Amino acid sequence: MALQISKKNGTYVLSGNLNTNTSRAFIIHFEYLINTLNYVTVNIDKVKEIDACGVESLKTLIAISLKNHSRFYIIGNGSKDIYEHKSTCFAA
Repeated sequence: MALQISKKNGTYVLSGNLNTNTSRAFIIHFEYLINTLNYVTVNIDKVKEIDACGVESLKTLIAISLKNHSRFYIIGNGSKDIYEHKSTCFAA
């Protein structure tokens, strides 16, 4: 399942899978938003599956927001996978 991004009440809602196949486009999309907006809030309640690359993409966006002095919030429970991954993603 692909990753779908919708916007509801100023929050970006992720639905589907955040994995090796979707993480690059996810980073590109949200890096632009982080650089454009004062703050970005992402809700991960509807994320069905997240792999190590998905976790790394969230970490990458946090680092980008810190570097740019922007606010990037991740809210929601999301997939239990996000709490289980400890490895680093090496995908291209």
